[in-house]
Amino acid sequence: MSDEITVSDNPGLHRYEARIGGVLAGFSVYELSEGRITFVHTEVDTKFEGKGVGSAIARFALDDVRSQGERSVVPLCPFIKAWIGKHPEYQSLVQQD
Repeated sequence: MSDEITVSDNPGLHRYEARIGGVLAGFSVYELSEGRITFVHTEVDTKFEGKGVGSAIARFALDDVRSQGERSVVPLCPFIKAWIGKHPEYQSLVQQD
């Protein structure tokens, strides 16, 4: 089994999914509304913890949002919020109240 992490958007389930060797390793659930994407929950399977799955999901998801250029981010999910805090280059995506 390959240790390469692949991340993709699964709009039908409203989540970004990470897979390792084709196996679902983690996901981040989001809600879409006018002009924003709200990340509500991120989960990594315990057997894949410590392999960078959460970070791969966060980076891919935020890069995807940035590439679309039409939404701001509301990081309700504690993991996504903390990840953005450690990567200030993504702070500009966060919706300012």
